[in-house]
Amino acid sequence: MRILLLIITFLHGLIHFMGFAKAYNWGNMAQFTKEISRPLGILWLMTALLFLVTATGMFFKKDWWPMLGIVAVVLSQGLIFTMWADAKYGTIANAIILCMAILGQCNLAFEGNYKKDVESAMKAVAPINEILSKEDLAPLPVCVQKYLENAGVVGKPKVYNMKIVFKGEMRDKDKDWFHFTSEQYNFMASPQRLFFMKAKVMGLPTNGYHKYTDQSASMHIKLLSLFSVVDLDEPELYPTETVTFFNDICLFAPAALIDKRITWVNLDALSAKATFNNNGTSITAILYFNEKGQLVNFISNDRYSVSEMKAFPFSTPVSNYKNINGYKLPTYGEAIWHYPDGEFVYGKFRVVDIVYNVSE
Repeated sequence: MRILLLIITFLHGLIHFMGFAKAYNWGNMAQFTKEISRPLGILWLMTALLFLVTATGMFFKKDWWPMLGIVAVVLSQGLIFTMWADAKYGTIANAIILCMAILGQCNLAFEGNYKKDVESAMKAVAPINEILSKEDLAPLPVCVQKYLENAGVVGKPKVYNMKIVFKGEMRDKDKDWFHFTSEQYNFMASPQRLFFMKAKVMGLPTNGYHKYTDQSASMHIKLLSLFSVVDLDEPELYPTETVTFFNDICLFAPAALIDKRITWVNLDALSAKATFNNNGTSITAILYFNEKGQLVNFISNDRYSVSEMKAFPFSTPVSNYKNINGYKLPTYGEAIWHYPDGEFVYGKFRVVDIVYNVSE
């Protein structure tokens, strides 16, 4: 669709050069039966250039192309009205470009909310210039200590935020899988999780923004970034997103598990129970490890299924450990609901990149 729009915009721009050529008697231009004044010819030229620049911005995925496209369409349609008998079919191209530009602007506005929240969170975070030592691990259960050592956190800076990029598939009950890409930022000191997802559901662009802070949690999913599909700000969402935040830390930021808000209970050589308290909301999870010191599963009973708004056991088995920017971390995981009638895998996540202590 993007390539088709790019071609339409580019060709539509080239066609507008004909109006300029007609005004200055460059060539026959028999397509125009009516004369065009030279001042109007300049407008035809300007409109042509606007469409070509719009197409260029579209190709390079610049944020400014939708607004420039809207301006070009308005000028173009005004010129078409002056030459209606000869140029009326250009209205079709204008309608297509206008619709896509409006959708593009809506997408930018929706994603812009996420970007503004990230920028605000960045400004509010004070960097921590401390190195994590082996002594820092002492309060943790032995299996958790082994996990952190295996991950390679000792001797590296303490983590105060992280950025994760995923690719994967998700689905709802009785629905087909859809592919997605996502970007998220987690901030540790004053817990925040800002997660933005781009997907195509039944072939239609669908974006989602999950926002979790130390005070509230919300979930907004929009078809074409315009029509709300999910719009949640329920009390049950807060413990749910607290579990999700803690899950992220356990799986992808093990250095951040040294935290006074986390209470540990050693269960056995390969498992430990953790209780995470954030602003009076406590959630509990059990972490399971293998003999190599790798975290292999996370299970919590405190997460609500959004579709039923009821709590069910939730797990995230992970595997395929690799070196990511100097840390040994899982690169594949699944999100599973354990319903009374059986397990339901609703998410498959593949890590593209993880960066810690991001400043920009």
